[in-house]
Amino acid sequence: MKQESTLRIPAFTAYEENGVMVWYGELKQAGALSFSLEGKGGDLFIEKVTKDGIREPGFESFTKTARCFVGGKDRISVTPGYWRFALKSPGKAEALLLSGSVIKEAHFNLKERKNAASVHLSYALDKEVKAEWFYNEVTVRTEPLYSYYMACGFARGYFGIQVNSPTERRIIFSIWDSGNEGVDRSKVADEDQVKLLAKGDGVIASGFGNEGTGGHSHVVYPWKKDTTYKFLVHAEPVQIGKGRQTVYSGYFWFPEKRAWGLIARFRAPKDGNYLSGLYSFNENFGGDNGQLLRLAEFGPTWVRNSDNKWQELKTASFSCDATGRAKDRLDFAAGVAKSGRWYLSNGGFVKNGIAYKDPLPPRKVHGKPPELLPK
Repeated sequence: MKQESTLRIPAFTAYEENGVMVWYGELKQAGALSFSLEGKGGDLFIEKVTKDGIREPGFESFTKTARCFVGGKDRISVTPGYWRFALKSPGKAEALLLSGSVIKEAHFNLKERKNAASVHLSYALDKEVKAEWFYNEVTVRTEPLYSYYMACGFARGYFGIQVNSPTERRIIFSIWDSGNEGVDRSKVADEDQVKLLAKGDGVIASGFGNEGTGGHSHVVYPWKKDTTYKFLVHAEPVQIGKGRQTVYSGYFWFPEKRAWGLIARFRAPKDGNYLSGLYSFNENFGGDNGQLLRLAEFGPTWVRNSDNKWQELKTASFSCDATGRAKDRLDFAAGVAKSGRWYLSNGGFVKNGIAYKDPLPPRKVHGKPPELLPK
């Protein structure tokens, strides 16, 4: 008799949920699945994941279908979809072992990085447009820890809101230095470093590294999900001596004040450009909870050029980070939400088949540019 092949899913790919070791994976066929554990462990519960990433934040329910004991092996019938494998007390295992006809096309992330794939909206903008202002809105629908919802991204920086801890949330505006240093800002020459020119009340500003280097600013602010927030970036090319630079300013609309507030203003060396490479994204910057759904809606999105003419950005395409492009994680989605705005989701085992560089479907045209700009 031909021996069945086995799919080994290492322990380092599992999440810890309330002290329980949990693996997630997609089975793409219906049929028989055999399962067992390698190493120490306890009861293994296998459950079908059900979800609706657009109407509800995260999982709706789990339905227990089977269990086995470490060292034993069992077989069940499964249907296509995402499945949850939960190892309960008394201990841990070295790996989850699966076999049977359905593992031929099964998909599990087998790498140690457990973050959900970062997902992006790349906005179409003609190269000849001298975009001086970039306006966008974001409404967060789910709010797991270690989430960054970025509204206004551009070639030199990014601007958005972040969940940092159970008690702290931030508005973040950052600009990259010149040069190619990726980690240590102390290695960046002074003439290549972004300079802080001004910051708003309560804003903390510093340098950053480890993702490129640059100037960082943030203010602690209790933003809430299902509330729409407005972001605005201004770019002013300047000539200093023989060098061209650009002054970038990030403004946030504080709804309780009904006014724009400056987050920070930085001068970027070796630049002299207007805004380009415009985008938004969802990021899971901590891998401990990469299984949770991150969902946000974006727009309306506008730019105003150097001639003071507004242009609505009506087309966009989808992109994702290396985790998504390498297909380590496939649970991401993008499209048009019921609100008529574009949405992005990552994690939560929700997908709609969108792929890297796919164009997004047309969204609702807003048609009315922002009325108020900072003084």
